[in-house]
Amino acid sequence: MLTTKTELIRVYGTVQGVGFRPTVCRLAKIYGLFGDVCNDGEGVLIRVLGNESAITDFLNKLWQECPPLGKIIKVTRQPYQGELKCDNFAITQSFNSQVETTLPPDTATCPKCQEEIFSPYSRYYRYPFTNCTHCGPRFSIIYALPYDRYSTSMGAFSMCEECCKEYKNIENRRFHAQSIACHICGPKAWLERADGKSVTAYMFSMLDDMDAVCTLLQKGEIVAIKGIGGFHLACDATNDTAVQKLRERKRRRRKPFAIMARDTNIIKQYCYVSLQEEELLVSSAAPIVLLQAKQFQPIHTTINKKLEIHPLSCLIAPGQNSLGFILPYTPLHHLIFRRIHQPIVLTSGNISDYPQCIDNDEAKEKLSKVADYFVFHNRDIVNRVDDSVVRVVNNKLQTLRRSRGYTPEPINLPPGFTNIPQVLAMGGELKNTFCLLKNGQAILSQHLGNLEHAAAFDTYQETLNLYLNLFEHQPKVIAVDKHPEYLASKQGNKMAVANQISIEYIQHHHAHIAACMAENHIPLNSPPILGIVFDGLGYGEDGTLWGGEFMLATYQQFQRLATFKPIPMIGGEKAIKEPWRNAYSHLISALGWDKLIHRYGELAILKVLKSKPLTLLNLAIEKQINSPLTSSVGRLFDAVAATIGICSEEISYEGQAAIEIEALAQNHISSNSEEKLSYVFTTKVLDKMRHIDSRPMWQSLLDDLQNQVPMGVIAAKFHNGLVKIIVKLADHLCQEYAVTKVAFTGGVFQNSILLERVKTGLEDMGIDVIDHSLIPPNDGGLSLGQAIIAAAKFIKSR
Repeated sequence: MLTTKTELIRVYGTVQGVGFRPTVCRLAKIYGLFGDVCNDGEGVLIRVLGNESAITDFLNKLWQECPPLGKIIKVTRQPYQGELKCDNFAITQSFNSQVETTLPPDTATCPKCQEEIFSPYSRYYRYPFTNCTHCGPRFSIIYALPYDRYSTSMGAFSMCEECCKEYKNIENRRFHAQSIACHICGPKAWLERADGKSVTAYMFSMLDDMDAVCTLLQKGEIVAIKGIGGFHLACDATNDTAVQKLRERKRRRRKPFAIMARDTNIIKQYCYVSLQEEELLVSSAAPIVLLQAKQFQPIHTTINKKLEIHPLSCLIAPGQNSLGFILPYTPLHHLIFRRIHQPIVLTSGNISDYPQCIDNDEAKEKLSKVADYFVFHNRDIVNRVDDSVVRVVNNKLQTLRRSRGYTPEPINLPPGFTNIPQVLAMGGELKNTFCLLKNGQAILSQHLGNLEHAAAFDTYQETLNLYLNLFEHQPKVIAVDKHPEYLASKQGNKMAVANQISIEYIQHHHAHIAACMAENHIPLNSPPILGIVFDGLGYGEDGTLWGGEFMLATYQQFQRLATFKPIPMIGGEKAIKEPWRNAYSHLISALGWDKLIHRYGELAILKVLKSKPLTLLNLAIEKQINSPLTSSVGRLFDAVAATIGICSEEISYEGQAAIEIEALAQNHISSNSEEKLSYVFTTKVLDKMRHIDSRPMWQSLLDDLQNQVPMGVIAAKFHNGLVKIIVKLADHLCQEYAVTKVAFTGGVFQNSILLERVKTGLEDMGIDVIDHSLIPPNDGGLSLGQAIIAAAKFIKSR
């Protein structure tokens, strides 16, 4: 005899906004169960009546058939104490409770929706907001949990009769799809000229406004397009005039542009694409993927008709050997690309360094002098979400910017981090993100940019308030960077004082190491590891600026074991933007001015330096006036780049000099795979601290310049020498301190040559190496490290 039971089942994880309740309802009916399912703050709540074996089989099947965008973390079962009167299984109204669930990120248009927008027989034909439970906007449109239509910006659009039928049809993939919409009842998109005058499709003899955009791009116009998470600026990527016009108007001199192509076949004409890279391109996250550029050769291909594939403008990514490609990820993009077989530039809709525009009126105000035309729509963007940027290094994913498609997907904390308070970590100044710790998970915000700009800081505060409200986060501890002038740190202090919350000040490079450890799931009570942290700069414990560190670390503490020889950073922050300052400081430290002039006075870099106010610069160094000491490897890269003629006077975007010297080295290495020539670095002990000294490297480098050795050879020898000294010192420290695991972190480890070769060198010695994959190695991952350290210190203090 079968025993009938009534159970209360709770499902935790990413289970809202992904078609989870429809899946529950469908499976429950298959197994002959009665009851209901709803969303609440904790996830999905199921009340079910049926025999015990049927309920067990139903739950097993639920794990197996979790919707593509969903993720089940755990399921709990308990007897239901109330009375359940029902003769069917239904989806019932959501209710609010304490928020414990997670949200899915925005996802790329699924293949079925793509088919529908191009089928004249579908009611979604050419509808730019077509979506279903498997795709479309999620995080960018939500105001609050539970995830239901009224909690999103789709609440402004009432479903028509046909949409209601699909929404209620359990056999339809739009069953309970909260953002369901069509031509009749949903958001509308339209085209306008920058002067505000409307444009009609018949002016271009086109099907509709989206088809007209195609014609405008082909004519060399710049179009601002409102997407899922913000506006983009688009133009023909093969048109030099259009790209140059965009650079001038956007005030973006050399920073690379992202490029969108209609499919991977087009991308493969311009770049080498591995299977892993192709999987990233076509994934539901649809990030920008950095790919190795090919030496382009025009070809003819057949796609309905004979077409010539044109070379990309040389202005797309000056000084680089990689290109950032992305595929269409919204129906609007697919419609625009219906007739475009050339790639287009698709870059953030902003003036450089300012936040991406998300509002129609804001875009008109800020982009009317950049764009010739606008594509607007009337669905509000609640959460600004820029495109994510990833690449594959040594067959492993490396995330450089974590945003649309990935956030706010939670990161499970390592073993040992249970029963911790809610923690808020404020992040750094550049490439900012913040992080919430709650219920054994970390929720990392999307990329928020550089907070040194007032508009970016305003966006940071708005986004932080949205997260705190959305996830009902009430921090008991706030973690901030130790740098006293970081705006995020000041904001954290202000919040801590106002709300009487405990605050933890976290050393910058310790946070980088902790983020790497957390991502790699290193347990709380693990033995110390050796963290190698190379970046632009971070506030050190001794008042200097660190950035080339070898540190023995756990989550709770660290010891600085070795570093690069500190060099004055002349002019403070000016040295970040003017690499010649770093070159001068490194060169006089290594050889002295008189020797430089005597032996190398005819070199171009010496002529540049002679034109500078050297008396004032020397006085600033001597009196320590706005010339803090720094061990930064990032500044070393700037100095070497400037010396050989890359960005000597100034850079136009963060990291430009380092990126361009890496590209030079990569080009030489790829064509001379067996050549291992390298410059020499030495180590010595100063003030009981082991230092890497670059003096011999500079002597050899200047000799090579004088002998007119090609820049690519010099760049490669610099990289090779750096790899050798890092491997040698790391191996020595691992033996001295009985360490078996090494972590690579910091923005400099975005350099693929350094990452691959140092990793291979240490692994060949039997040393276990961990690095970043899902979390950026740059300051975009800093907040995770801050949060995990604060949690570890709380556990230790109990």
